[in-house]
Amino acid sequence: ISCSFVEVYNENFRDLAGNSDREGILDLREDPVSGSYVAGIREIQTESVQEVMDLLQHGNQRRTTEPTAMNVTSSRSHAVLQVRVERKGNPSNPSGSLLGKLSMIDLAGSERAAETKNQGVRLLEGANINRSLLALGNCINALASGSHFVPYRDSKLTRLLKDSLGGNCKTVMIATTSPGHLSYEDTLNTLK
Repeated sequence: ISCSFVEVYNENFRDLAGNSDREGILDLREDPVSGSYVAGIREIQTESVQEVMDLLQHGNQRRTTEPTAMNVTSSRSHAVLQVRVERKGNPSNPSGSLLGKLSMIDLAGSERAAETKNQGVRLLEGANINRSLLALGNCINALASGSHFVPYRDSKLTRLLKDSLGGNCKTVMIATTSPGHLSYEDTLNTLK
């Protein structure tokens, strides 16, 4: 069992499993066999649920957050925790292996510049958050409609999650919504 934890901040990847605050930007690569992966990311070998939870807590403390007019600790990035379970060799195929992957994604919420009163860097972050959320929505809509073309390449987030969205996988989404009338448009957009 191995885990990795990465954030997508302004369309760049940063390893959340590390200890240095000044780690560099990582590249997204494609492998014909294993699919998309983040080059240079730490793969942490885990043996218990507690070790995975420790990684999750450590990574969440390293995520990029900043205050906005809407939220004191607004996440400025998407976070992707991937847990890989590999079984090597089995009675029917001793030299083969079976791989399962669980991706848990914490998406930053969409932003309206007028409500958050963001300027400068915060405004750019919000635009990148919205752009990647739109790309994810476009991929989901293309898959749901049975389109022959799915625009995975429109965002690094969707490129990373390509094998988790389409193909031989099960995808579950949990959305945070609000019954309040002030959040009607955000809730409606989330549910679409």
